Amino acid sequence: MPSRIRLQRHGKKNMPFYHIVVADGRAPRDGRFVEKIGTYNPMTNPATIVLDVDKAAEWLKNGAQPSDTCRRILSYKGVLLKRHLQIGVEKGAISQEQADVKFNAWLQEKEAKIANAKNEQETKLRNVKKERLECEKKFNEAKANAVAAKRQAAAEAEAAAKAEAEAAEAPAAEEEAPAAE
Repeated sequence: MPSRIRLQRHGKKNMPFYHIVVADGRAPRDGRFVEKIGTYNPMTNPATIVLDVDKAAEWLKNGAQPSDTCRRILSYKGVLLKRHLQIGVEKGAISQEQADVKFNAWLQEKEAKIANAKNEQETKLRNVKKERLECEKKFNEAKANAVAAKRQAAAEAEAAAKAEAEAAEAPAAEEEAPAAE
């Protein structure tokens, strides 16, 4: 059976972390493997992939078949492109220097895209935090105004009750004063 490049699951429940390994096709998913060539952490945004590109390309050259997920990972990291360029070098279509230049140009472009995506994500998070803070400030101001209005109404009601009590006492005091004379 041919060798397979596949993921080996690690991590606890609902927190997956994978090792990218080369294993015999008959070996169980988390069982024996020939060589570990990288790691994959899907819990970060964007996913963190650490991969030895040269080893992966060498295993592909030797006939290892990647699983569907590993094929996407290898494509994302440029291993399949590197293998494609290496085939062109072996056939004599391009020189090794040209292949290296093409691969490095693609790699720089890919890193720039990833950096832009990270910056956009951070900017988006900052904007969401600002909006939440503004909403919270508006809510707090409205609540403070409501509390102030309630206190003012209570103070006015107390003043009115006090004035009413004084007004009620004043005529009674006037009636008592002439009787005393």
